[in-house]
Amino acid sequence: MIKKFERNKARLKRHCRVRSKISGTPECPRLNVFRSSKHIYAQVIDDVNGVTLASASTMDKGFEGNGGNVEAARKIGETVAKNAVAKGITTVVFDRGGYLYHGRVKELADGARENGLQF
Repeated sequence: MIKKFERNKARLKRHCRVRSKISGTPECPRLNVFRSSKHIYAQVIDDVNGVTLASASTMDKGFEGNGGNVEAARKIGETVAKNAVAKGITTVVFDRGGYLYHGRVKELADGARENGLQF
């Protein structure tokens, strides 16, 4: 029997492996990325208290344009960085969510770095 490779299952396995080593604290929260085919989402999370400190996505009302390309990912990175810096957060731990650090995930990270987040 031929088994079909389950891409999302493999990604979740990688994500769990990374999450066992990375955790966000109030001093250094976690910048989490979720990528779908049409949209991209980013959150700055404090895992100790279980709260989201800042977030941005292509589903937000103020976002203009296509959500599934690198330009949108860079805009979301800039937006989440501005929201985090406004709340006094400058240092984060980057959690790529099991995705390759390439394309939209890399652009989101670059946009966040350019707007004041350090990781």
